[in-house]
Amino acid sequence: MKKKIVLIVLFILPLSCYIYFSLAKHNSLFLPVITENVNELPAGNTLDGKPVLLQGNISIVGFLGDDITKKKETVFNINEKVNNKYKGFTDFQVVMVMPKGEEQEVQKVMADLKVMADISNWRFLFVSPEELAAFHQSLKSKQKLDADNGTYYLYILDKERRLRGRDGKTKDKKTGKYEYRDGYNSFLAAELHNEMTDDIKIVLREYRLALKKNNDQKGVKREI
Repeated sequence: MKKKIVLIVLFILPLSCYIYFSLAKHNSLFLPVITENVNELPAGNTLDGKPVLLQGNISIVGFLGDDITKKKETVFNINEKVNNKYKGFTDFQVVMVMPKGEEQEVQKVMADLKVMADISNWRFLFVSPEELAAFHQSLKSKQKLDADNGTYYLYILDKERRLRGRDGKTKDKKTGKYEYRDGYNSFLAAELHNEMTDDIKIVLREYRLALKKNNDQKGVKREI
């Protein structure tokens, strides 16, 4: 009788733990939505003449402002800590919304960067200051644009144009703290390397798992 009880406990306990953890919502499994229905990017000029859209893409969006040379070090940080890690993923892009008139300065900075790294999925959109401000406002971020029409903060937007981040309701498994974060400071390389890359990884994994589930339901076996 005791052996039966022991066997039942050994079988039921792991099964119960598995069910419990599989149902638990955790910030390492899903990155919260901070803002729904962020505006699509306004129509504007791009360096290659091709349109750039948020819908259907996982986008890192930034605002470098009127003087990109002042934020040149930041551009290198973004490429090194973020873009280089995820540039191989389909539908991943880095989008910088810029004031019109900065085209030549952007081309100079990106020419320097191109010598050292692959920047093929960087996109620059040039719009009026009013259009830039209206789009930034649609993020509903706590971070404001500075006097140069820019900010050091970057934003993660998913394929449905939703701003993703940390909602302050879920405890971070590393720090044990409840943290609110709707943007990531690109001036701080450590913040890009740690918090932002972790959160991008979660969003990418969400879509990979959703694709795998959809393929399984259709009876399609494909390596993700």
